[in-house]
Amino acid sequence: MRVKIAYIEEPPFYWTGEDHSVKGADIELAEVVLRAIGVSTIEYQLTSFEELLPGVQNGRWDMNVPIFATEERAKHVAFSVPVWSLGDGFVVHRTNPKALTSYEAVAAQSEVRLGIIPGQIQFDSAKSAGVSDSQIVMFKHQPDAVAALLSGKIDAFAATAVGNRVIAGANKELEAVAHDIGKDGKAPIGAFSFNKSNHDLLHAVNAQLREYLGSADHRTRMAKYGITQTEIDSVIVGKK
Repeated sequence: MRVKIAYIEEPPFYWTGEDHSVKGADIELAEVVLRAIGVSTIEYQLTSFEELLPGVQNGRWDMNVPIFATEERAKHVAFSVPVWSLGDGFVVHRTNPKALTSYEAVAAQSEVRLGIIPGQIQFDSAKSAGVSDSQIVMFKHQPDAVAALLSGKIDAFAATAVGNRVIAGANKELEAVAHDIGKDGKAPIGAFSFNKSNHDLLHAVNAQLREYLGSADHRTRMAKYGITQTEIDSVIVGKK
């Protein structure tokens, strides 16, 4: 059995290593789950974020790495059971000179420029907080946004708090600022996605995820990438 899975460059979840191998927390999770359901060959397809959903819809690959599962996206693809829950945050210059701790803080300073990847939920969050279109700068790939931040073309880059810690850890001039999760205390959930007609693969992956998520092996593997019980426990039922 062969499965082709698409990914983008977004450490610590998925990225291409210097040796050209595909790495990351969600890559490792995918491999464990797919091997357990009898997949003998796993192929990886590097793509852009905006191509993830159209690509799996059109049959260019069989599944996508986990992304945030929203109602709008669920109109186009079938999501697996949730695999993590992640809060937002910014990457900013060290000492955060413009005190950018939330989307509202960006909206309050009209000269501030915020980098975002097209199609990601951070765009909707920014807009709902009052950030204007003129303040938002779109980047197709995360490394391009980080380069723009380092060069001063933008003041902050919005992504997941976990991913931002990795970016800041690799760049001494930058730091990560996590946002408050919100009044309900719930962060958005993420899941693998599939073509809606691919019932067999979806059901097999879901059955294995329910068995594996929250296990000691799962937690140990995720911890290597900085994904802790904070990101795992809210999507795990009945396991500690």
